[in-house]
Amino acid sequence: MGHREDLLEGAKRCLLEKGFARTTARDVVKESGTNLASIGYHYGSKDALLAQAYVELVEGMSTAFEGGVTEVRGAPGSPERFQEVWTNIIGTMRESGSLWRLSVEIVAMGDRLPELRGHLARAQREAARGMVALFSGVPEEEVTEEAVDSTGYLYLTLMTGLLMQWTFDPETAPEAAQLTRGLRQVLAGFEGA
Repeated sequence: MGHREDLLEGAKRCLLEKGFARTTARDVVKESGTNLASIGYHYGSKDALLAQAYVELVEGMSTAFEGGVTEVRGAPGSPERFQEVWTNIIGTMRESGSLWRLSVEIVAMGDRLPELRGHLARAQREAARGMVALFSGVPEEEVTEEAVDSTGYLYLTLMTGLLMQWTFDPETAPEAAQLTRGLRQVLAGFEGA
């Protein structure tokens, strides 16, 4: 690995250990075995490096979200797939890692990181695209912009709310079966209208 990759891997470890606000450039340098000048050369700033590291950490979660999704009961787009995927997502929230706490920290800091908002907004859009693919079984490259703007953002909004509930009160946070029952009730209400 070169300095660029070493910095990124060191930044990921620092984020998970210390969070965004408490990670310094010196922490990343120490963790990566590089030098301070490398951060500016490769990423422009420490915050840009940490943002890229965070995005890669979240992207790495998609594998855990899939958790055997190719063998899920029911067809893509079905309530069974909906429940299976949310079961996998909630499973990652139960793990002892701090990625989800880090996500809450970054959301709370959003207005204090104006130079990163665009970078993270693009990553959020791609997350919405990935969620449509995950729930529908359509390859990401075939997900339409309209699907991202509607279904994708619906899933992302559910994910954000679920993340907050599991972060602040895991004892009463909903399980996937509850979300699926709620979805069925909402759909039944639309059918009756």
